[in-house]
Amino acid sequence: MIFITGSTGFLGSYVVSRLVTHHQRPVLLMIRSKSRRDAVEKLWKALQLHLDGAQFLEALPRIEIVQGDLLAPDLGLSPAGRERVLSEASSILHIAASLNRKSEKECLNVNLRGTLSVIRLARAIAERRGGLTRFSDVSTVAVGGKRQGELVREDDAIEWDRSDYDPYARTKKFCEHMIEELLPDVPQTVFRPAAVMGDSRFPETTQFDMVRAFVGLTDMPVLPMDGRCRQEIVNADWVGKAIADLHVKAAPQHRVYHLSAGTSARSAHDIAAAMLASYPDRRPPRWLPRARGAFQTTVDQLAGLPRGRFGQAAYIGSLLKVFWPYITNDTVFDNTRAVTELGEGPTPFTEYCGGLYRWTKSVNFQYPHRPLPELVARALEKEGVGAWA
Repeated sequence: MIFITGSTGFLGSYVVSRLVTHHQRPVLLMIRSKSRRDAVEKLWKALQLHLDGAQFLEALPRIEIVQGDLLAPDLGLSPAGRERVLSEASSILHIAASLNRKSEKECLNVNLRGTLSVIRLARAIAERRGGLTRFSDVSTVAVGGKRQGELVREDDAIEWDRSDYDPYARTKKFCEHMIEELLPDVPQTVFRPAAVMGDSRFPETTQFDMVRAFVGLTDMPVLPMDGRCRQEIVNADWVGKAIADLHVKAAPQHRVYHLSAGTSARSAHDIAAAMLASYPDRRPPRWLPRARGAFQTTVDQLAGLPRGRFGQAAYIGSLLKVFWPYITNDTVFDNTRAVTELGEGPTPFTEYCGGLYRWTKSVNFQYPHRPLPELVARALEKEGVGAWA
């Protein structure tokens, strides 16, 4: 059984849905919740992007849930929940993380302290049962630090004397280090996704921050950057498939995989044109690199405005302040390992970003979540549908 953290997050939902439907693998999910029903409702909220009510109900027998909290001592597991993990988990897939690139405190707590607690749990399993089949960690290409105009391979990404863009990148880099140092006897896989945006199969998404930033930039008449700058964006369906498939593989060929667009990354100009392709009366932004300094000053000022008073302007400023360094660095991460082993690469963002642009604007960047289906609610009252500890 696979013990998974972060199952109710955007990327976690892709991984879990593939594991339980495609691989038919039983999973043990740690979910912070008040009750079993609360946990199932959170899981439904995440998985409804992938499954309808009947499919969700069909998948539930392969899903067990333990109540836990990444930040609590011993992960907040009850004695019964901890015993279940220790006795049943054969591998660990650690997805949970804070992506708050502005808060060092949150990144330190969630990413470092939380990961250390998961590592300690892995050690307890290994020492009790003679080892784990695998410990997989979902990291990020941002561990590569500040770069400009490069092609970065997995083994060359981490340089400890290189500066980082933000606390998120810095803490995820050290998480990789902790796993390697503290679990030397456990087979490991480290996944480093690039910016995960949208699904190549349909326009709906439940994650909007990065999408909103790109939509906002596309709608600007002038952009202070080089339109030829390549954008490291990957579709969530490919990333989720890669993580699930490689985690369950008996012997992956490598320890670290970049789940990135790589040399197929499209330029900012091509992405803006593709987003606006359905609007023949609109033109992509003009590119004005020499205005970058003045633009950065404006963004900093907007990001510093009180959110309650300036709402949308302050929010957009905060988004751009976070993502702008990544958007303008023209650096891509080699994905040859993942593409070769999976037999397929990610879908170019330009092939599906137009639908994503139209749909997210039509719903005002809010996913229309549906309540827990009645057939699932009735099933929860019966014996044998999942477990709770």
